[in-house]
Amino acid sequence: MRGELLGIDIGGSKTLVAIFDADGQILRHQKFPTPKNYQKFLSELASTLQALDVSRITHVCCAAPGKIDRQRGVVLAFGNEAWRNAPLGHDVSKLLGGLPVLVENDANLAGLSEALLVQARYKKVLYLTVSTGIGDGIIINGIIDPQFADGEAGQMMLVHGDKLAKWEDFASGRALFARYGKKASEIDDPAIWLEFVKGLAQGIGELMAVLTPEVIIIGGGVGAHFDKFGSLLRMELKKYESKLVKLPPVVQAKRPEEAVIYGCYALIRQKAS
Repeated sequence: MRGELLGIDIGGSKTLVAIFDADGQILRHQKFPTPKNYQKFLSELASTLQALDVSRITHVCCAAPGKIDRQRGVVLAFGNEAWRNAPLGHDVSKLLGGLPVLVENDANLAGLSEALLVQARYKKVLYLTVSTGIGDGIIINGIIDPQFADGEAGQMMLVHGDKLAKWEDFASGRALFARYGKKASEIDDPAIWLEFVKGLAQGIGELMAVLTPEVIIIGGGVGAHFDKFGSLLRMELKKYESKLVKLPPVVQAKRPEEAVIYGCYALIRQKAS
């Protein structure tokens, strides 16, 4: 593959733009705060692309947090923004002189990049990004499984306290901050983490029984602090085991906060080969 590859990771708070060489090394990158307005986002992206020099770009992939119409490159609904039916593929292509643009869900891409790092050992991977919300990616034999590509695990309705609630409303980074007024990076109290993993394990336990993954990988902004809560999470998840449902290894993502952008590179390589 000749030329350079472009990945765009649209997050709820920031957007990361990275240019890779054919071997997957990041050559140039830049971040900017994600505007709430879609047209302002496109304007910021255009300025960033101009500053990075995209003259040698041959392939592009955009990661978006939401429901994707992959064939048309349209994001039907964003998880962290009010944008609806955004023609992301078309608009980014226009900024790049008509280059074709892949558009995929960000958790799927993060899962893809992390699954490829452990593919020699595990073929069926459940990836969970625990950040502002909770996203999931199911990767089988190194491919985003099309049967689960539109899954939204964070939207699962579970009994929490005495009422039904979305999983990500009580087990995400947003929920953690709402309850304790601190980000994951600021929390060292094991008692807080123990309470947090109870909610996290509740959803993972459901997914374990349905998907029976060979490994569960935790990434995202909260996942970056897995060393603070990983052992507590494993202990809590042991409660969800049965004769028919066994707890697989639960590990931290190798690149918890960069998994998405490397997933952009991985998907380009798969689609272009």
